[in-house]
Amino acid sequence: MSRRIGRRKFLQDSASGLGTVAFISGKPLPLRPRETTVKIDGAQGGRVFEGLGAVSAGASSRLLIDYPEPQRAEILDYLFKPNYGASLQHLKVEVGGDTNSTDGSEPSHMHTRTDENYHRGYEWWLMKEAKARNPRIILDMLPWGAPGWIGNGRFFSSDMANYMVKFIQGARRHYGLEIDYVGIWNEMGSDVRYIKLLKKTLLANGLVTKIVAADDVNKWRIVESMEKDAELRKAISAVGVHYPGYSRTQPSTYSSTPAAQRCGKPLWASEDGPWRGDWKGAEELVKIYNRNYIEGKMTKTEIWSPISSYYENLPLPDSGFMKANTPWSGHYDVQPAVWATAHTTQFVQPGWRYIDSACGYLNGKGSYVALKAPSSGDYSLVLETVDAREPQEAVFQVSGGLPTGALHVWRTNSSKQFEKLACLKARNGRFAITLEPDSIYSLTTTTGQGKGSAAPPPASPFPFPYAENFERAAIGKSPKYFSDQSGAFEVAPRAAGQGRCLRQVVNRLPISWGNIIHEPFTFLGSSDWSDYHVKTDVLLEEPGDVILAGRMDTADWGHDRQARWYSGYVLAVWGDGRWELNSEVFETPAVKLASGKIPFSLKTWHQLALAFKGKTIRAFIDGIPVSSVIDETHRKGMAGVGTGWNRAQFDSFSIS
Repeated sequence: MSRRIGRRKFLQDSASGLGTVAFISGKPLPLRPRETTVKIDGAQGGRVFEGLGAVSAGASSRLLIDYPEPQRAEILDYLFKPNYGASLQHLKVEVGGDTNSTDGSEPSHMHTRTDENYHRGYEWWLMKEAKARNPRIILDMLPWGAPGWIGNGRFFSSDMANYMVKFIQGARRHYGLEIDYVGIWNEMGSDVRYIKLLKKTLLANGLVTKIVAADDVNKWRIVESMEKDAELRKAISAVGVHYPGYSRTQPSTYSSTPAAQRCGKPLWASEDGPWRGDWKGAEELVKIYNRNYIEGKMTKTEIWSPISSYYENLPLPDSGFMKANTPWSGHYDVQPAVWATAHTTQFVQPGWRYIDSACGYLNGKGSYVALKAPSSGDYSLVLETVDAREPQEAVFQVSGGLPTGALHVWRTNSSKQFEKLACLKARNGRFAITLEPDSIYSLTTTTGQGKGSAAPPPASPFPFPYAENFERAAIGKSPKYFSDQSGAFEVAPRAAGQGRCLRQVVNRLPISWGNIIHEPFTFLGSSDWSDYHVKTDVLLEEPGDVILAGRMDTADWGHDRQARWYSGYVLAVWGDGRWELNSEVFETPAVKLASGKIPFSLKTWHQLALAFKGKTIRAFIDGIPVSSVIDETHRKGMAGVGTGWNRAQFDSFSIS
């Protein structure tokens, strides 16, 4: 007996959630793609979700504060405003130490033992803006380096514990901010005695700030110390590890150790992420968010960084959820990573609890987590099918007192981000959905989610010509667009009065992070600048040197952590009148193009200048040409000024 097979077609019934349907000989029969059945039992438990957040550190937010309004407020809304964008629930900031920490140096609140200033930098401002948008946001702090006076160069010391206390007290006194957590030392190991000392110092000052330790890269060894030391265990409130999936030899995982999972403390991925905000980054993020819990029982994940707000020629130029590094134009990018994060933060709040029996992996590739509210009875599911290559069906059975009515559905893929679909209607507590490949879904009983609609103006080049006399900038602050890479450059009164200048104030080698030991320098501009003239007035306050640089084509220290300068042309003058014009290139010795000696004196204003035209580089000191050379190592790039570890002043900086 033969059968006539008719045309086959596929339909997606988004209203009923029935998924793919096949029509054979005119009669509908359900196809059976790879199917996963999940029981969501509200009576079952799991660990408490503590939020998703971001780490503003390594000068990653430097240029954000220079944005004009309303664009600056729009960016902050996309990052922190609930039910608008990424809706971040946790913000960790760097405690500045005047030393390079990735994309620059963040200024210390205590350059010296007797100095205190809680208005430097931008992390105080960022915390305040985040808190204004989300009063429930959790605040955290962590040092990358420290001023050289700390412990006379020894990080783990009573000086450092008191330094942390001063930061917390300053946040409270000047900004009304309460810091919830404090870390030890970013990715530089830990000292058990110091952790216990820090806890005692916090308590002695009446502070309830909790300690998270130890922020090592994919190492849970602090747990072993806690097992042997009751005082240490009591001092630590959360165990934090950076990049728990990182391995030089093995495929990425999302796991913690068995000892960590039974230690009785919350486990955090206290820094994580793919270092990119595009669709590929969004795919990695949602896998991290789900699988850090499924495999590692990590209840908080913090991503570096919230925003790529630093120059393109610095390390890891696309690390953030968003990108905003042209403040002169007001332009910014809301990248897919924002919406990958929103699929959790807009549907689940800190204090919700995972339902372990409803967290796992899809049969057709992908993962899912289910969480329930502590009292309202609401629940949400976050699913990802990043590695799937074909549609698959997921069937859910709801019980244990959870609501069995309609579920709101939101979806993100490479072409449409954070799109609200038709509701799923459950029957007898059972519902099904066909999941498209390479997608992110949130299913929820909650409402109120939203997608921000603010749009930026178009991007534009760095203004040229450019001039800065530092008269409009506030004393003690960084002037617009200057990006400190080591040391600290602040607007200050000129040595003899007569207005303001830019002053490099650090004259002692800081305690570095990651063995990055560049000398102080700050820069700005466009990587596309080729033929131009840059000049500045300089004053050496003490023995040392001052530097003017141009055509800086890259400042990515990943090539050489101990280079004296970044890649470009450098005119350096010492207090005794010696000068050099060098070509600096990573991983190679500096090439001396010219040198000499001129009359030069301390505490006196002089002028340095460089002129670039094609292959010709000319150097001027006090208006006198001292060198003209032919070299084509650096054909275009930015401009900046610097010093050795000595104090110096700069004024009348211009590029034309």
